[in-house]
Amino acid sequence: MIVFKDIISKDELFSDALPIKEVGAAYEVDCAIITIGAVEVNTGANASAEEAAEALDDEAKTGINVVLSHNLAPTNFDKKTYMVYIKSYLKAVAAKLAETNPERVADFKTESAELVKKILANFKDYEFYTGESMDPEGMVALLNYREDGVTPYFTFFKDGVQGEKF
Repeated sequence: MIVFKDIISKDELFSDALPIKEVGAAYEVDCAIITIGAVEVNTGANASAEEAAEALDDEAKTGINVVLSHNLAPTNFDKKTYMVYIKSYLKAVAAKLAETNPERVADFKTESAELVKKILANFKDYEFYTGESMDPEGMVALLNYREDGVTPYFTFFKDGVQGEKF
């Protein structure tokens, strides 16, 4: 399995356990809404005698698998603050690329500008998530829904992540 980490914050953002599609400057990762915890097991015991203890034991969490699996944290942006953030973030990624893959910098700048234009045009459709450390310098993942209105997917800047094999 490959886990993709933010090159700035080093937070785990997603893995190849889910379908990943490369779209320009981004990876789109299809997600699912899942429930974890709260497994109900019928042992045949007297429910009334154990009711109080069971109420405290199980706590189900329902959410998007990528968020739950990689401990992503929701955050908020308005368009103006997102623009300030994304300019700074893209500059940091370009600087990292200049060190590790200088021939990629020009394409990254062009592709990321196109992606940012698309994000801003559909800004109201996105929800924003940070990595577990909530590093303000790190990548903000973008959650949206497919055309069916039910299937969630995340958008990650592909040059802002690095895969590590586990």
